[in-house]
Amino acid sequence: MNRIGRTLILTAALIAPLGACASRGDDKQDGARQERSGGFGIPFLGGGREEATQDPEIGVNSFLWRASLDTLNFMPLASADPFGGVIITDWYTDPTRPNERFKATVYILDTRLRADALNVSIFRQEMSQGAWADARVSPDTGIQIENAILRRARELRLSTLRN
Repeated sequence: MNRIGRTLILTAALIAPLGACASRGDDKQDGARQERSGGFGIPFLGGGREEATQDPEIGVNSFLWRASLDTLNFMPLASADPFGGVIITDWYTDPTRPNERFKATVYILDTRLRADALNVSIFRQEMSQGAWADARVSPDTGIQIENAILRRARELRLSTLRN
């Protein structure tokens, strides 16, 4: 992975746990967890149950929804559709690298907590001759953000089991 991808992942990993304080913890639901790793799903918890884990206030899996918002909370939010399961951030510029910026789109595709219910697209631009130009993003960057969201969803799920 290139340095830019590592910077974005590191920023997400460092800031995501800060969102844990805002979680409600009143969802008592079961479901199987998987983490995406190179395209293969790995179960987090046993049981094999894949029940829907849906908050009546939103149309998608509540753990994935909250985990996505927590993980990307360092980026300004442009749009969030809890019924369609789409989160779009605005452009984020790391203060240490003012000539590049990132944008993310998260799609939550199911009410079940599964790795294949999540799709993250990362966009990158670089300043070139006074104008922003699209730049390449490593495919691993999106997968690593997905993994960070899935880890956070697991934490949220486990916290509801303890309560």
